[in-house]
Amino acid sequence: MSRIYRLLLHVDRPLFMYVNIRWNHAIMNWLFYTLSLLGGATFTLCLSLAVGLFASEPWSTAGWQALAAVALSHLPVAVAKRSAPRLRPHLEFPDINTNRRPLKDPSFPSGHTTAAFAMLTPWMHVEPMLIPALLPVAIGVALSRIYFGLHYPSDTIAGALLGSSTALLMSLWI
Repeated sequence: MSRIYRLLLHVDRPLFMYVNIRWNHAIMNWLFYTLSLLGGATFTLCLSLAVGLFASEPWSTAGWQALAAVALSHLPVAVAKRSAPRLRPHLEFPDINTNRRPLKDPSFPSGHTTAAFAMLTPWMHVEPMLIPALLPVAIGVALSRIYFGLHYPSDTIAGALLGSSTALLMSLWI
């Protein structure tokens, strides 16, 4: 797997460095910190549960689908992180910009990105008119993980694919 990661680094590194170094600004720090919180497990699970419990149809169903997608999508995330560990960018490039408490566990795939896409995809599926509002939020979560030196672009792409595909499967079953 390390050979694949080395090949990916040729594509990942320029984009990673551009987002991490060139975008560094106080306003971006605040924006990406906020977006990163939106992709955390606590927020995605609690919001999905609240929508499932308290919203009217079809939003209630979308909330349950989001909750199931967030929970189930993290099984392959955990397996991938353990079976094919990849160092986080801030551990490979010590002079990059990081968040307050950089993580040390494996990088691939991005759990925050997975959760954001798993949570938001059912809502975009229910109401396609929300795509212009919600898709930038999900992409922003992915960019925040790159911005803070926690993930490479390929980590976030894998997370986006995993989260959205799990959510689409949940829309067929729930």
